[in-house]
Amino acid sequence: MALEYTITTDHKWKPFKGDHEVSKSVLASDFDYQDRDEVRDGFFRYRKCWYHLDQFMRLSHNHANGKNPFAGWHGYYGDSYSSGVLIKLSNDGESYQVATYCC
Repeated sequence: MALEYTITTDHKWKPFKGDHEVSKSVLASDFDYQDRDEVRDGFFRYRKCWYHLDQFMRLSHNHANGKNPFAGWHGYYGDSYSSGVLIKLSNDGESYQVATYCC
């Protein structure tokens, strides 16, 4: 039996933030693994949490049973077994759409 997911999004394109737009305390606590000389952009805030593109797993569009519950989305960040955040990237990689999923 396949899980049925509910995806909630506002379908709005938003620009990514640079590291200069993220507080130093957030960078130090949530993104301390990143090399500040190499990572300058790809940050965004969603539902009071900061994310970076490197936290998202790329989605394969090949699903075992032929039905992809996340078709059209490029990556996911799971916060539990059955819920998380989805991201869709613009063609130029400068902006994104974001959604939550749960079952």
